[in-house]
Amino acid sequence: MVAKETKQRGRPRAFDRETALEQAMRSFWECGYEATSISDLTRVMGISAPSLYAAFGDKRALFDEAVAEYGRLYGGFISRAIAEEPTARRGIERALREAAVEYTVPGRPRGCLVISAALNTTPASAEVAASLREMRQSNVREMERVIRADIAAGELPAGTDARGLAEYVGVVVAGMSQSARDGSDRTTLEAVAELAMRALPRRPSQGASGGGGRRRAAGGRGQGPGQGPRE
Repeated sequence: MVAKETKQRGRPRAFDRETALEQAMRSFWECGYEATSISDLTRVMGISAPSLYAAFGDKRALFDEAVAEYGRLYGGFISRAIAEEPTARRGIERALREAAVEYTVPGRPRGCLVISAALNTTPASAEVAASLREMRQSNVREMERVIRADIAAGELPAGTDARGLAEYVGVVVAGMSQSARDGSDRTTLEAVAELAMRALPRRPSQGASGGGGRRRAAGGRGQGPGQGPRE
């Protein structure tokens, strides 16, 4: 009986929350955080401003939820590639190849929301920019970790600059995102990925045992670049 009384208070929501969140995510993805206004959001979500605030809180809270939804649906391929491949080189190659695909999917905004939404932010949105930067840097730190592990295992030359190499890959990914937004197609981005891989150091030939790197896929599965699970 209490639940029934609660339902009768106020007007029921006349919209699907998940659909509205997806539309908000796409708007932030296409236009960025600052350039997307509340009026833009209510228009694409098909709801009133009071309904938006009641369901999602303020613009920042809605953005944070939209970014989380983006990560769940589309944005986790880089971290998965790094975690699942047996060497840093293979993880980076898979991440770059999948970026070429993910950033150019027809019918979706191009590029990466976590990269593009932070562009052209002012000091008023410093916290948003910092939050997105931390998300990007978490991937860079994970790449640095596996690169260091491969250096220790002899998979990469001892003099490899682990931090510099991880930052390099992060810059390439950001550039691929922007290039996709500028209209580059999948083939073009795949060529960029291929050229970027040529800059990565290779396993030293001395003492190579063919042991398969710092970690092995479960059950000897051996995923190749671009063959990991999709979101």
